[in-house]
Amino acid sequence: MASSMGDEMGATESGQAEAQAETRIQFDWDAVQAFLRADPGLIRSDQDLLADLGLRIHAANVVDFIPPALARRALAQAPDMAARRELEVIARANHAAQAQAHATVLEILESRNHADLARRLAEAARLRFNLTSAVVALERPGRTPSGWRPLAGGTTDALLGAEGLARMGEPVEADLVFGEAAEQVRSAAYVRIAMWSPARQGVLAFGSPDPDGFTADMGCELVAFLARVVERTAERWPVF
Repeated sequence: MASSMGDEMGATESGQAEAQAETRIQFDWDAVQAFLRADPGLIRSDQDLLADLGLRIHAANVVDFIPPALARRALAQAPDMAARRELEVIARANHAAQAQAHATVLEILESRNHADLARRLAEAARLRFNLTSAVVALERPGRTPSGWRPLAGGTTDALLGAEGLARMGEPVEADLVFGEAAEQVRSAAYVRIAMWSPARQGVLAFGSPDPDGFTADMGCELVAFLARVVERTAERWPVF
């Protein structure tokens, strides 16, 4: 009898312990749910926890279930995905810049004289590329067309080097090249130009208000293309 009673008491105590544990678990889970609902950002920002739970956050903050291994792999690839998105942004920006450059070419080709060419170029730089200025600068001796900047002989080589075709980055000799607009120029693109026969050297210059608008590691193909268009257009009208 004693044994039977002990068994019953043991079973009762065990049942009570299980019930208390279930109550405690239920209470704790209720508290966890309330806590997470109050601040859902905690779990959304915990990438390790999401991976362990096999969850993934979509761009629209929607959580879906995926295998934990796949979640970990997706998170591990996140930097690559970010890099791809950055490349896509750069590609779209380059495409937009090319489209604006082509529109600028059409405007330049409509120029009526040297002064009109300079005006159209400066206007395109401001309105199409958000630049401070665009300048056509020409070395002396010889007359400098209206709207162009005069440069002393040898200035082009001094800016670009004897064999240099272009320079991107720091706006060296900005006062000399951009004149009054120099104070607003934080970075620049300089491209060598040569026109007429005998050839007169000069620089096509673009100034940006952004220090990173033009950097030394940037390609110069687009500005060089515009420089060739400026050369061919300017040669329509002789300079005496």
